[in-house]
Amino acid sequence: MQRSAVLLDLCKSCAARNNVNMLARLLANGGPAYSAPRLISIRNISKNADEQGCSPKTIGSLDESKRPTVAGEVRSDIRLPHPIWEDDQLHSIKITHKEPKQFSDKMAYYCVQAMRTGFDVFSGYKFGKMTEGKWIKRMIFLETVAGVPGMVAAMVRHLNSLRKMKTDHGWIHTLLEEAENERMHLMVALQLRQPGALFRGAVLFAQGIFVNMFSIAYLISPHFCHRFVGYLEEEAVKTYSKCLQHIDHGCISHWQTQKAPDIAVSYWKMAPNSTLKDVILMIRADEAHHREVNHDFSELKTDEDNPYMPGK
Repeated sequence: MQRSAVLLDLCKSCAARNNVNMLARLLANGGPAYSAPRLISIRNISKNADEQGCSPKTIGSLDESKRPTVAGEVRSDIRLPHPIWEDDQLHSIKITHKEPKQFSDKMAYYCVQAMRTGFDVFSGYKFGKMTEGKWIKRMIFLETVAGVPGMVAAMVRHLNSLRKMKTDHGWIHTLLEEAENERMHLMVALQLRQPGALFRGAVLFAQGIFVNMFSIAYLISPHFCHRFVGYLEEEAVKTYSKCLQHIDHGCISHWQTQKAPDIAVSYWKMAPNSTLKDVILMIRADEAHHREVNHDFSELKTDEDNPYMPGK
């Protein structure tokens, strides 16, 4: 009874101040999310803000940072920093290629080409017409692989820093940002379709091999690994550029108008009316950024400072 009375009192207060956002959250989440003490706390914050002349927007911000997470809700405040792309940046992405010069560069390039060929066959990219299902499966599998290098490299450098008791020179945060960014691409793709047991088994098998091989390779030659990832990201930019062509003139033209998943809107701070095409543009920009970062890391000595600031 106390809880219901407090909730009603707080809803009336929000309505009186035209605080629509906070009122909507209370009506939607008040039942499952808020206990009586929590509601009393929110009401007290609200009353104090009224007495101090705070705006409804400020009150909502105070509540947003403290309220519990509801199941299925997208939290944007717990993500690592990452670039938020402007429209001119999204449409200026070019397909580029870093010419391999030394032996390790050529080895990295041909490894990526071999992986690309196998992946194209596995995803049905090389034969038959591309369909929406093929595109989604390709995206999901691609991102399960792309999320590995950043995490492995960050772990190796982290342990190396602990073991040697020396600074990491700022590389770890960029590598972790890359890993989470790729994982978020996967989370977005999973909003479109959930893969079956066979597909998940293939991912498990590929990850088991790739994680171990990449870990050993990074211990031996970070230069080779970052060049490898740079070439891998070059192929990712090609793939998403091709995807955009199919959105404009192909089998997934409905992505031009299909609403972007909420998790994508939250993560990239997109407009509420954004579409799946806008999401693909964001993903391609991310991949192009990883391409440049890893090619740059490949040319740095492992004890040189990271030129990239957090989220840049």
